[in-house]
Amino acid sequence: MFNRNILSHFDFIQPFLIIPLVILSHILIAEMSETLAFKQYIYFFSGFLAFLIFFLFPLRKFFWLIPIFYWINVALLFSVDIFGTSKLGAKRWIEIPFANFSVQPSEFMKPALILMLAYIIKKTPPPKEGYNTKNFIKLSFFILLPSVLILGEPDLGSALVLLFSGFGILFIIGTNKKIWISLIGATLILSPILYSNLHDYQKKRITEFLSEDKAYQVKQSIIAIGNGGLAGKDASEATQAHFKFLPIATSDFIFAYTVERFGFLGGVFVICMYMFLIFHLLSINHKDENDFFQKVTANGIAILIFVYVGVNISMVIGFAPVVGIPLPFFSYGGSSFITFMSLFGILQNLLTFKFKNAYNSVQIRI
Repeated sequence: MFNRNILSHFDFIQPFLIIPLVILSHILIAEMSETLAFKQYIYFFSGFLAFLIFFLFPLRKFFWLIPIFYWINVALLFSVDIFGTSKLGAKRWIEIPFANFSVQPSEFMKPALILMLAYIIKKTPPPKEGYNTKNFIKLSFFILLPSVLILGEPDLGSALVLLFSGFGILFIIGTNKKIWISLIGATLILSPILYSNLHDYQKKRITEFLSEDKAYQVKQSIIAIGNGGLAGKDASEATQAHFKFLPIATSDFIFAYTVERFGFLGGVFVICMYMFLIFHLLSINHKDENDFFQKVTANGIAILIFVYVGVNISMVIGFAPVVGIPLPFFSYGGSSFITFMSLFGILQNLLTFKFKNAYNSVQIRI
């Protein structure tokens, strides 16, 4: 039994902006590989199921579970070093016994961090002048701990995503400006030491980015984008992707294939959909200024999407080093899709069931 009145708080703008991206992504992936397109249906089902679970879970009644969820994910990151398996030279996955598949704990850590920050900020909201040094250090600990563990896998891309997302939330919610000035200064001073501690392949990517001679995949990506022109090419004429010159055309470099197929206009459409989604999520700040849990969650998802989209597209056009960061709801892959569907399920839960008693409007009869 479902009380339809609760849907008056449901945010229908979110699916309106997300579904076109998912459909366009599926069309492009189906052109490249029917096998991958079929696997996408499994990811769609898993993602929708994750959304439904988090949407219906009475989160406002069980806030106390969030620290447990956070520390379980920290424990999983620790266990990667002991039980983890390596792929392409990085130890980031844990094999599930008898299930023949692996999980990447760093993906689970992204919603865990956003929820943990929301939990802490809800309990101790920032004063008008912003958080002081003591509160900032406390919140920073929960950001830096998983980031350092992920950096050691090594996975620089995911570690930077957590750092930008976590500190981005603190910037929007409110932190004394003197702290940011000190932090930026310390980062600039320590940058040579930070660079010297990077892995060789990470230094190579930075060197290739700064060099006039771009990496092979970036060159092919720029050619594909140029091949698209204003309105794009027919699938049979998208030679960069279909002749396999463009690497990873269904995941990391899918934006380049999008522009090759649908041209400059297609690329602008994708970017605009992400921009509208980010601005819409940030606008939630003004819905209920006293609901810090809802505000932090919305801001965290908005920053996460901004970082993913900004880094991925910059990488594809040669404006950033090549890192394995996909486009949300667009690149092929299950981990990222399920993670973002879970996050949007949590946010819709907070918006729709704004009051704890609203959960009583949903009953499941068997």
